[in-house]
Amino acid sequence: MTSNSRHLLAIAVLFMSAKLAYANSTELGIFSHQSDIGNVARPGLVNFDPAKGEYLIAGGGENMWFTNDAFHFVWQEVSGDFTLTADVKFTGTGGNPHRKACLIVRQSLQPGSVYADVALHGSGLTALQYRDTPDGPTHEIQSDISAPARMRIEKRGDYISMWLAAAGEDLKPAGGYLRIPFQGKFYAGLGVCAHDNKAIEKAVFSNVELTPVSTPTNAHPVLESTLETVAVASSDRSVVYRTRDHIEAPNWSRDGKSLLFNGNGRIYRLPVKGGTPELLNTGDQIHCNNDHGVSPDGMQLAISDQTQDGKSRIYILPVSGGTPRLVTPLAPSYWHGWSPDGKTLAYCAERNGQFDIYTMPVDGGEETRLTTAPGSHDGPDYSPGGEYIYFNSDRTGRMQIWRMKPDGSEQEQITSDDCCNWFAHPSPNGRWMVFLSYAKDVKGHPANKDVMIRLMSLPDKKIQVLTKLFGGQGTINVPSWSPDSLKVAFVSYQLIYP
Repeated sequence: MTSNSRHLLAIAVLFMSAKLAYANSTELGIFSHQSDIGNVARPGLVNFDPAKGEYLIAGGGENMWFTNDAFHFVWQEVSGDFTLTADVKFTGTGGNPHRKACLIVRQSLQPGSVYADVALHGSGLTALQYRDTPDGPTHEIQSDISAPARMRIEKRGDYISMWLAAAGEDLKPAGGYLRIPFQGKFYAGLGVCAHDNKAIEKAVFSNVELTPVSTPTNAHPVLESTLETVAVASSDRSVVYRTRDHIEAPNWSRDGKSLLFNGNGRIYRLPVKGGTPELLNTGDQIHCNNDHGVSPDGMQLAISDQTQDGKSRIYILPVSGGTPRLVTPLAPSYWHGWSPDGKTLAYCAERNGQFDIYTMPVDGGEETRLTTAPGSHDGPDYSPGGEYIYFNSDRTGRMQIWRMKPDGSEQEQITSDDCCNWFAHPSPNGRWMVFLSYAKDVKGHPANKDVMIRLMSLPDKKIQVLTKLFGGQGTINVPSWSPDSLKVAFVSYQLIYP
């Protein structure tokens, strides 16, 4: 008998024993039904062991990704808010590294349904995957925790979140918090996908809990910050760092190896691969806000700090830390852009109650006012070749993206839609521009809102949604492109309820 024949015989024995166990009991523990979702060549099966409280799920299917749904699902119809929690592990070794064992919430049992899941991959990668529009593509937020022992998906109101724990540790938020409204009755349960339509993969789910939750009207949630990156090509997100501290506005170092962000009035440096943030020495300037950025040569850092009198001024210091030098004596002034030749700073400043765009030589001197139209103007950032300064303005009503020549001439509106658009950042290769979009009725750029990071192709001005998140103020206030123009760094936020 060949090794392949022995493998097929072993699978057959598994199915026979599972079928006999299921034939003797129609119970599925806390769940009520099982079924294959989508087109699977080999039917899946659930074997529930009531003595151990374990679910052995065998699932086939080509994939659970993009517009494809093909997996085995054991489920319960639910409504309202809940947590679904389980210890999860694959049985055996080998198999496709992208096979998945998931905790799932689906609007319907039909392929293409709106859904969200916390998915453990065969490789150990763990992610919150979701489809927020019927028949739309699947997106994911990859956790920085690999191969967790216990997983949870939480639905609270219209928001879904991912919680993970290593063996022997408590569950903690693991990044990933977004709005996916589920209507009326929907489905919660466990699923397995082989990621190979010719194969069957198996996973064991134990200590499974499906628990209703409620949010008291007087609840005071804790805010968690998550530093992430998003890939332009795929829109996949990756968690870099999570903290209960309030952090904001990442910049990318010019060598692409680290990120700078502000928190509690200080500036921190963190490897892009994650780790422990390092406090940057900013001298006496210890009340820095989220308007900061690295010089084109990577040697200097501009910060906006209000230590002197509570009003923001712009300072420059070595990128590795040191004594800051004051550039803008007038306040408030908020840094936003650095000219490609490194000689000029662009910033937003309030003068006589009016917010406008200004420039000033890096070495100091007289400031030049570039916008004079009625309304508020903010967020200036240079194009990589220095031909334009992009900014946002509400001079035509709703806040939109504009651009102008570096001397303030030829001001033209770039976006005109139903969103309020802020903080435009051209990519280093000049191909893209990202910006932050609020709903049309949102005033200013507040924190803790449902927002989008949108991507414009500059050659043809076409716009697409790069990602949706809970954020706003602090998400991408300043330039946050990777030097290779492949990723954007940002901060998302999550409300944690006691």
